[in-house]
Amino acid sequence: MTTSAHGSASRAAQHPAFRKGARLGYAANGLVNVVIGWIALQLAVGAASGGGQDASASGALRTLADQPFGQVLLWLALAGFVLLGLFSLVAAFIGGETKDRAKDAAKGVVYLALAATTLGIVTGTGSGGDGTSGMTATLLQQPLGRILVGLVGLAIVAVGLYQAHKGWTKKFLQDLRERPPSWVVIAGRAGYVARGVAFVVLGGLLVSAATASDSAQEQGLDAALQTFRQAPYGQVLLGAVALGFIAYGVYSFARAKYARL
Repeated sequence: MTTSAHGSASRAAQHPAFRKGARLGYAANGLVNVVIGWIALQLAVGAASGGGQDASASGALRTLADQPFGQVLLWLALAGFVLLGLFSLVAAFIGGETKDRAKDAAKGVVYLALAATTLGIVTGTGSGGDGTSGMTATLLQQPLGRILVGLVGLAIVAVGLYQAHKGWTKKFLQDLRERPPSWVVIAGRAGYVARGVAFVVLGGLLVSAATASDSAQEQGLDAALQTFRQAPYGQVLLGAVALGFIAYGVYSFARAKYARL
C-alpha cells in the first residue's frame, strides 16, 4: 500500500501541469514580496505613515485585491500557492534525506498557509493583519504559553539567520537547476539577506512579548519593519530592507523559471 502511494505521488510530481503550477506559485510569491517591499518603501519615505497599509503577506494581498484585475491576480496566486504547497508536501513524502524532507514539508505548510490567506481575502472572509499577533495572544493564554511563544520566536530568529546565511553564501543557487544570469544572483543574495534580517527582528519581537507576557504588543512582519523605521537612521535601514524584499520578489520570478523541481 505504501509502495503504491509512493509511486502515485512520484507520478503526480512528474506531471507537467503540476510542475507548471508549482512554478506559478514561485511567481505568485515573487509578486507578494514585491508588494511588501513597495509598501515598506512607502513607509520608509513617509508616504504611507498613518495610511493603514500593512507590510505583510496579507497586507500585500489586500493591496493587490484593490488593483485593476486584482481578483484575477489573486485567483492565479491562490492556484499557484496551492499547487506549490502540495508539490512541496509530495516532495517531502517521496524525498530522500531527512533534512530535505523536513525542509520540503515546512515549505509546503507555508505555501498552503499563504493559500488560505489568499482564499480568505479573495472571498472576503479573511481577517486583517498577518495572524501573528492573534496567534501570540492565543498561545500566551495557554499553560506554558510564554515558553511556547519564546520558542516560536527563537525558531523564527533561527530561520532568519539561516536565510541571511543562505543569501550571503549564495547557497540558494542549489535550489536552481542551472546557474541563472548574474542579475538573478544579485537579486537573490540581497533578497535572502534582507528577509533574514527582517525575520530576526520579528522573532525578537516574539521573544520580547514572551518575556513581558504582553499579547497586546504587535509582533507581525509589519511591526518588525516598523521597528527598523523607529531605529537610528531608520528610514535608510527600512528603505534598504524594502529594496531587499523587492529584490527577493524579482529573484522569485526568476526562480519560477530556474527552480529545481
